[in-house]
Amino acid sequence: MALSETENGCSGGEGGETDAIVNTCVLGGFSESAETRALISSLPEIHGDMGTSESATERFLVIMNRYQEQPHLLDPHLEWILNLILDFVRSEDSPPSLVHLGFKFLYIICKVRGYKIFMQLFPHEVSDVQPVLDLLSRQDPTDSETWETRYMLLLWLSMTCLIPFDLYRLDGHLEAEGSKPREPIMDRILAIAKSYLVLSGSPRDAASVLVSKFMTRPDVKQKRLGDFLDWSLTTVSQTNDHSIRDIKVLDGVLQSLVNKHTQRLHSPPTVLQCLEKKHLSESSEAMLRKLGVKLIQRLGLTFLKPRLAAWRYQRGSRSLAANLSMSQSAAASAAVTPEVETQEQEEDYDIPEEVETVIEHLLVGLKDKETIVRWSAAKGIGRVTGRLPKELADEVVGSVLDSFSFQETDNAWHGGCLALAELGRRGLLLPSRLTDVVPLIIKSLTYEEKRGACSVGSNVRDAACYVCWSFARAYEPKELEPFVTQIASALLITAVFDRNVNCRRAASAAFQENVGRQGTFPHGIEILTAADYYAVGNLNNCYLNISVYIAGFPEYTKSMIDHLVAMKINHWDGVIRELATKALHNLTPQAPDYMATTVLPQLLTVAVGMDLHSRHGAILACGEVTHALYKVGLQTNRDKSGECVSAGWQWVIDDTIQTLHLASSGAKDGIMVAIVSALSAMCNEYYQAQTGQADSQMQDVLVSQYIEGLKSAQMLTRCGSALALGCLPRFMIHSKLKQVFEGLQQMCTVSQKEGNFTEARRDAVRSIAQVCAKAGVCAHGSPDSVVCSENVAEVYGVLLSTMSDYTTDSRGDVGAWVREAAMTSLMDLTMLVASSAPEILSPDLMMCCLAQQAAEKIDRYRAHAGTIFLRLLHSTEPAVPHIPHREELLTIFPVETTLLGLPEYQYHTLLGLTVSVGGITESTVHFSSQSLFDYLKGIQENTIALEQFGDTLLRILRDNLRNDRVCVPFLKMLNQMLANSCFEIFTTQENHQFCVDLLGLCKEFKRSKDISKLSACVAVFCGLIQFQGEVRKKVLSQLLLLLCHSFPVIRKTTASQMYEMLLTYDDVIDPEVLDDVMTSLSDTNCDLNTVRTHRNQLCDWLGVTRPKVVAKVIL
Repeated sequence: MALSETENGCSGGEGGETDAIVNTCVLGGFSESAETRALISSLPEIHGDMGTSESATERFLVIMNRYQEQPHLLDPHLEWILNLILDFVRSEDSPPSLVHLGFKFLYIICKVRGYKIFMQLFPHEVSDVQPVLDLLSRQDPTDSETWETRYMLLLWLSMTCLIPFDLYRLDGHLEAEGSKPREPIMDRILAIAKSYLVLSGSPRDAASVLVSKFMTRPDVKQKRLGDFLDWSLTTVSQTNDHSIRDIKVLDGVLQSLVNKHTQRLHSPPTVLQCLEKKHLSESSEAMLRKLGVKLIQRLGLTFLKPRLAAWRYQRGSRSLAANLSMSQSAAASAAVTPEVETQEQEEDYDIPEEVETVIEHLLVGLKDKETIVRWSAAKGIGRVTGRLPKELADEVVGSVLDSFSFQETDNAWHGGCLALAELGRRGLLLPSRLTDVVPLIIKSLTYEEKRGACSVGSNVRDAACYVCWSFARAYEPKELEPFVTQIASALLITAVFDRNVNCRRAASAAFQENVGRQGTFPHGIEILTAADYYAVGNLNNCYLNISVYIAGFPEYTKSMIDHLVAMKINHWDGVIRELATKALHNLTPQAPDYMATTVLPQLLTVAVGMDLHSRHGAILACGEVTHALYKVGLQTNRDKSGECVSAGWQWVIDDTIQTLHLASSGAKDGIMVAIVSALSAMCNEYYQAQTGQADSQMQDVLVSQYIEGLKSAQMLTRCGSALALGCLPRFMIHSKLKQVFEGLQQMCTVSQKEGNFTEARRDAVRSIAQVCAKAGVCAHGSPDSVVCSENVAEVYGVLLSTMSDYTTDSRGDVGAWVREAAMTSLMDLTMLVASSAPEILSPDLMMCCLAQQAAEKIDRYRAHAGTIFLRLLHSTEPAVPHIPHREELLTIFPVETTLLGLPEYQYHTLLGLTVSVGGITESTVHFSSQSLFDYLKGIQENTIALEQFGDTLLRILRDNLRNDRVCVPFLKMLNQMLANSCFEIFTTQENHQFCVDLLGLCKEFKRSKDISKLSACVAVFCGLIQFQGEVRKKVLSQLLLLLCHSFPVIRKTTASQMYEMLLTYDDVIDPEVLDDVMTSLSDTNCDLNTVRTHRNQLCDWLGVTRPKVVAKVIL
């Protein structure tokens, strides 16, 4: 157990304020005394059984831990518990296991109650010194199982060595029975202490306590203090703080030096010089730096006279009775006396030079990266300053105030706050300095510094609350009266709006302390009932409810609003930004004029700034404040926002569209949705000259601006402009429909050809349907105002053209986004026209294109196309006209492959199936192939249907010879058809036209450099070998040409495929040369010259004319 100043429950001069932990189950006393007595009494019986002894220890530990928060309840019972256990320890018949178990129980009690209280109960008669020392000498310092025994024995020895007799009287005759000189008790105790100081573990902490008690004895101080200090300083100077073992040794030695006897040193300059050479402040170990600071502050106190500064500020007396009985005259005389004493004391006050060095080290410690070091340095500043003259003390205060610079880190600010709290608590911060101190504390209460994705500064704000708490106790109300408004507002802002719950509760506690002790905080009692310790624990409650109640008091309204605008709407945490904007909405009714004239213009300026967080928070805040002002206007029949709000909002919207590319990727979609919603609301609210009629000036400006935005070099600006056009109300589109449609059409057409701005093209397609829906349909209307017979074909043409968008980039098939939007827009437009003017609809390829998409390879878009196809097909109100084969479709849909039997749908359906059957996704290939082959199986006996299907295949291949997206899957699909003998009926005829045409088209691929296309083509050639007639020799000729292809992988693939082909179709070659051909094909993995020789031999065997090498003509 590490020993600290606060373990005994009271900090005294060393400790700080501990966190208050509220326990709803407060204990009334030690209710387990009977069980505890039984457990201790059973130790002699259970010590030998490890399992039973561990169970008893665990049970005792559970009992004691219940009193961690109320250890004083154990005090009436500690004596009899200690006596019971010591009876076992002192007994000569007790085995070692029982002794160790007893000390383990004692350690558990000591840990709960604190060593400073518990060690005083140990018996410390003269007769106890020798037995405790002997028992401790018999312990093994390296035994990790019995460290509790050594720890408690060292504490016991610390008490026994305080006997008021010279230790040499206990030595008796120093000659033992063996005529060997016996070591004096004083030397034995010192040797044991030294041995444990250089070991690791908790006994080292107890050894430092032993040294502090032992060295304060007059006889030890006279005889051994100098030697011990020499040993300590030698050890400190010789250790290396980079070695783990030396760090432990240094820790123990410094702990022993830090204790009280350092204030009685004869040569403190020597110790200080040794520490300076050691450079402990640069050590990587926080505990060593802390001990170094503590030791330096103790040394500093030895250089100064042990007196309290008479010049310090004192608020009454610590005794309430003394304060009540003190008369006016007594107070006046008491006020005069310190001044006289101060003058007398400071006349002969000589300050050594070493004090400056001590203070310098302490000021450096205030900036340490560890809290324990800063806290120790702050307490040292307070102690040393309390012994300095007034002028020097004021210089120290000035040095502390220098820590509050924005060039300093958060560590320096935190250390400065702790030091100010210590100085104020001790009365060393005079009221004249409050004008300098209070503004710094106000800044500290809102200190926050961003670090990466988070921030630091919560410890600074917490320490600033501690400063305010200490000031409430330190100063009379009249001293703080000029600063009451600032402090009260800052504390309430922290209590309500701080992100950290500990800071909110600390601020609430500091506010409560000031209300109780100062009595000058405005509306303090009323606010405390709403913002107490528990209420401020919920962040949403603080922002949305408590803040509104506090803002109801005029003293705090504007300061809270200003803080939200300045510090919270630009916070790095999005949750805080959103809560701040909602809080501004709730606070607007408290100060509507201030919000409209001051806050809103500030927010609009921030909303177009460069910082992303600030823009996000400001835009949200503008919306919330405007909405709140609107509600206030409804209640008071006046408009608080005015024209400046509409102009400012339009500015925000337009600027956001122009700078969308600067937003984070995750927020872009949300921002665009918000822009569209805001623009639509703005148009309806502000841009109507009269109901249903647009303000012509704003109409021209907005439409022209957003059409121009469709040509921007930034993709997101195009997206935002397209969506903005789509969200304009009907009165804004009236007489501008043609201009809007042409802008969207041009953007779609040009960008699709160039293969870029895919997302913008998607949003433009969506906007076309939205604009048409807003404009409405009238068969004989104006093409500049409504969808009519003159422009409906043009609209459908744009949407159908985007259905063939197959743009790809590093993200994959991004054109699918456009196709999906086009399908949805086609459905919306068709339903709209069919319900209003179905006569203007003309037969087109819409249903065919949908059928194609319903057979594509991507599940999501295939399902989307099928859903839309089905909805249009089954729609009755309104009924969609001009659907080819409606009656047949109603019986067969949604089985895609059945559409292959309908001539109007066959081409597009088969085109969609091509990329599915020839794709790479196993599940898609499996199910689409199964559907296709089921259809082909059903038409095997129908020559006309099969020939029609073959013509459609050839048409698809002919249309997509240069389209790798289609031709490669087509070749793979065709290979599967040939392998499954889907055209077996054609093989009975020699030189069937389907095979001739197919061979002619496939020959176009042999010049390709695409390996996947060439490999698929080789497989198709091998499948075509099943056709009879002259076409077979042409197929063999193409295969033999590929055997000498410049790509080795194609040569190898061709040889392998031909080998399998000859095994499958035994009528291709004469059986007499079959073995030779097979052997030759197996040996074709050679260089190109050798392969040509083999190829020519194969031509002779297969009866094919040898290819001739054509010389290249160089012009």
